[in-house]
Amino acid sequence: MVLESGALVLSDGGTCCIDEFDKMNEATRSVLHEVMEQQTVSIAKAGIITTLNARTSILASANPIGSRYNPKLPVPQNIDLPPTLLSRFDLVYLVLDHVDETEDRRLAKHLVNMYLEDSPENANSEEVLPIEFLTAYITYAKTQIQPALTPAAGTALADAYVAMRQLGDDIRSSERRITATTRQLESMIRLSEAHARMRLSPEVTVADVEEAVRLIRSAIKQAATDARTGLIDMGLLTEGTSASERRLRDDLKKAVLARLEDRGGVNHAPVRWTDLYRDMTENSVQLEHQQFSDAVRSLEAEGAVNVLGEGPRRSIRRAALGM
Repeated sequence: MVLESGALVLSDGGTCCIDEFDKMNEATRSVLHEVMEQQTVSIAKAGIITTLNARTSILASANPIGSRYNPKLPVPQNIDLPPTLLSRFDLVYLVLDHVDETEDRRLAKHLVNMYLEDSPENANSEEVLPIEFLTAYITYAKTQIQPALTPAAGTALADAYVAMRQLGDDIRSSERRITATTRQLESMIRLSEAHARMRLSPEVTVADVEEAVRLIRSAIKQAATDARTGLIDMGLLTEGTSASERRLRDDLKKAVLARLEDRGGVNHAPVRWTDLYRDMTENSVQLEHQQFSDAVRSLEAEGAVNVLGEGPRRSIRRAALGM
């Protein structure tokens, strides 16, 4: 038996670039969970049981469903990726195609010049940075520079994390939105160290922390903003739903229970599924059947209601030991 290394193991100590990230199958995604969390790949096939190092950075790009991004939906629903995997990335940026005559003309001119052999612009242009110098610079920074956190940088990181957490305070709601987790703190530490390494500095300063915080904030503001409220909610990345959506689901479940109490009475008589849904739509015109079904199934899982029968003859009864 021969064990061949995959792209992640071959990228150990470097960067693994993945295109069409949303087209990966479930088996490959399960491997990515371990790589992005533990930096290893576990193998248990054909009598070979081992663990390989995959200490790599992952740069991935994904396309939205239908090749069109819907700003009303969170990022995980747009690109069909599980929130557990998406939340492991340090930075998540949206690259949206906006119509801009100036930018469109500049891009078109650049692409056309690539096909012109004797373009005056290409003839007079000079390399901003020679590829040999850039390669040597990156190699030296990665192998020779190991920056350490200073006390001032540590204090700045703690203050930035606390400030991010406080962004979740919303006076209009009793529920507190999560705007940062410890993963964002770890991301800030990694980005601060990387910025110091770019400067070939042996220490991480407050300026490095400020740049890392700026990158984190810009990514969160773009990818984790609730379209309904305009507020930042990390639940969009970590769970795929916002606090406002969770609050609407809770309100819907309470309304279903209240309607069951009215129709079933003190004896908790069963109510037909269709009749209850019709009563609910009279009070909420925008209620879809899938939302109603999800609310009932959630209540059934919590033990608040019992669903009797199947198909069009289904009925719902308030549980004796409900909510």
